[in-house]
Amino acid sequence: MTRTPDAVVTEFCAKWTTPDPQELATYFTEDGVYHNIPMTPVVGRDAIAAFITEFTSMVDGIDFRVHRQISSGNLVFNERTDVMRFKDGRELPLPVAGVFEITEGRIAAWRDYFDMATVTAAWS
Repeated sequence: MTRTPDAVVTEFCAKWTTPDPQELATYFTEDGVYHNIPMTPVVGRDAIAAFITEFTSMVDGIDFRVHRQISSGNLVFNERTDVMRFKDGRELPLPVAGVFEITEGRIAAWRDYFDMATVTAAWS
């Protein structure tokens, strides 16, 4: 049975609690795009794996607390708070709006919208 786009996104978000960059990258199409809107897009499964590896080296995990999620066709939108758990014990709750485009059970595009100043302040 093919998973619905909603199910793919729900499962993917849950995997960030204990992130495995290689496993997370398998959720993307080969030419997938991961775009944190304040930053430059990352294109391609290998580049996405490398980006996730670098990012997750600073955190023990991220709890994606999804408040609302809605899907229409191959699009899934969610409103969530991503709670980043840093290795030094700090936590950063980050309000996020995410947009996912699903193609044949994989993420073709993932765009997250958030306030970069909140993230920057955590590293100050």
